[in-house]
Amino acid sequence: MKAIVVVAAAAGVLAAGLGFAQSGADVVKTKGCMNCHEVDKKKVGPSFKDIAASRKGAEADIIAKLKDGKGHPKAAASDAEIKAAVQHVLSTK
Repeated sequence: MKAIVVVAAAAGVLAAGLGFAQSGADVVKTKGCMNCHEVDKKKVGPSFKDIAASRKGAEADIIAKLKDGKGHPKAAASDAEIKAAVQHVLSTK
């Protein structure tokens, strides 16, 4: 009986942890992307719509730039957060 309770508790902890993953929209808000970018107009950097229109198929290149800090300030985010943010930006219409 104790083994069943332990397994159930572990499964609950794992499931709860999965709920904390941030969406791309949340990442761009919490990591400061909106300080330099807006969805539909140029600010300091290009708009998300302009990035999506001009950089189709360039997800890996954008992720590399954000991680390396080349051509864009280095992003203070995990790999998963960067990928979610880039996918969100590239899906902007």
